Amino acid sequence: MFSYAKPFIFSLDPEKAHNLAIKSIKYNFLPEGFFNVENEEILNLKLFGKYIKNPIGLAAGFDKSAEVYNQMFKLGFGFVEVGTITPKKQYGNPKPRVFRLEKDYALINRLGFNNDGSEIVKRRIENNLPKSLLGINIGPNKETADMSEDFLKCAETFFTLGDYITINISSPNTAGLRDFHKTEFLKELLKKINEIREKSSFRKSFLLKISPDLNETNINELINLIIDYKIDGIILTNTTDSNRENLLSEHKSETGGLSGKPLRALSTKLIKVFYKSLKGKVPIIGVGGVDSGKAAFEKIAAGASALQLYTGMIYRGPMIVKEIKKDLIKILNEQGFKNIKEAIGSYSSI
Repeated sequence: MFSYAKPFIFSLDPEKAHNLAIKSIKYNFLPEGFFNVENEEILNLKLFGKYIKNPIGLAAGFDKSAEVYNQMFKLGFGFVEVGTITPKKQYGNPKPRVFRLEKDYALINRLGFNNDGSEIVKRRIENNLPKSLLGINIGPNKETADMSEDFLKCAETFFTLGDYITINISSPNTAGLRDFHKTEFLKELLKKINEIREKSSFRKSFLLKISPDLNETNINELINLIIDYKIDGIILTNTTDSNRENLLSEHKSETGGLSGKPLRALSTKLIKVFYKSLKGKVPIIGVGGVDSGKAAFEKIAAGASALQLYTGMIYRGPMIVKEIKKDLIKILNEQGFKNIKEAIGSYSSI
């Protein structure tokens, strides 16, 4: 069905197409069983304290204001991350701000954290409890006087909801946000986040979403902070504002974050580096160019415990998770793995 609808969808402005997709998914009538595959139990795993059916997650950016996460579980996703959510509702950057790079199977966006704001989203989640693992991605408002304070406000708002909270320090579309990759900024933020955790009587997982545009010094400093402040997981990676040299599409020079197939090798390389240093002690979620079973397995073999995708679904449609699961199961069987966990960090096909 998607192959027939795709020409019409791609004739629309990307944001209009996205809004149409959200509305359509709200009324998804296909049964959950339609997206199951044979022998899926090989993909079962435990992530951040919860058992899930498979390691394929929906990345933040699709369900920005937590409207359709339970419907996305029905499409086969093992977990879903909503957001990025800011303390106050905001429009984001001026339009146009999303561009398809069809020849490159990529997107460039400069959305700027458009969302309904933390209070509306909080009520929405409270009234529609998640049916599987839910992550909540948080960030600062564009006009805030104190980004750290915005992170803390959101962390406290969502602390009792969802299964993990992602601290998004890596979008290239909010001025000054990536400064949190610097030791002095991030150390102070993580110290305050840990104070929130210590006040609580129960455990909440905190993750960092990291930029792909890092140098070796940045990486080593980040790894030390992740260990020192007991970060529960990392997401590698967000979009890149570089890596444009070999792109073919006419929109390749647009300002914003590049996602999709051109990010695949870059994010996988970073997964290898972080996994080698962290020695599997901190789960890694691999993002960037995941659009097939082969791409998924590359990231798992490099050291990712789980995966996320978004742009791949734009180009391949809602059946992408089912297809990835089928291909991934086939690869695992061919490689002799009895469970997805055995393949993490194996490097066997890279």
